[in-house]
Amino acid sequence: MIFIRPKFKGRPSKEEQFSEQLTGIREKLYRLAYCYVKNEQEALDIVSEATYKGFLAYGKAQSVTYFDTWMSRIVINAAIDHIRRSKRSVSIEDYGKELVASEPSTSTEEKLDLYEALDRLVPDEKTYIILKFFTDMSFREMAEVLDISENTVKSKFYRILNKLKAQLIEGEVDER
Repeated sequence: MIFIRPKFKGRPSKEEQFSEQLTGIREKLYRLAYCYVKNEQEALDIVSEATYKGFLAYGKAQSVTYFDTWMSRIVINAAIDHIRRSKRSVSIEDYGKELVASEPSTSTEEKLDLYEALDRLVPDEKTYIILKFFTDMSFREMAEVLDISENTVKSKFYRILNKLKAQLIEGEVDER
C-alpha cells in the first residue's frame, strides 16, 4: 500500500515558497552575477549554483525574512568564488553587452576604461560598486546584503570610489 501525504491548500511547501520568491528576483540575480564575470554563460552558471545552495539552505532554515537580500549575498559569494577559481583575464569581446544605460557623451573607449578599472579592484571592493551602481541599491540595502553597518558601507564605498577615480585619472595621464 502506498501512502500519499495529503496537500493542504493553506500552506505551500518550502519548495513552492522558494520557487515563488526566486521567480520574482531571478533577473536581478543574473544581472548581479553578470556584473562580476561579464559573460552570459558564466553568469547563468553562478546563478544556478547560488540557486542550488540557496535551495538547500532554505529547506533547513526556520524562516528567511529578507529573501531578496539573502539570495543576493549567496550570488555575490558564488561569483567571488568563481572568480577566485578561474583567475582568468577578461577579453574585450566580453564587454559586448552594456551594463549601464548608455550616454551619448560617453565614448566606448571611456566605458572600456571604466570596466578595466573595475576589474582591477579586489572582488570585495567590486561588490560595493556593483551593488550601488549596477543593482541600484541604497546604502541601507547594501548594509543588509553585506551584513555590516550602514556607516561602514558608506565609508568603504567612498574610499573605493576615490580609488577607482584615481585609477581612471592615472590611466588618462599614462596615455598622454
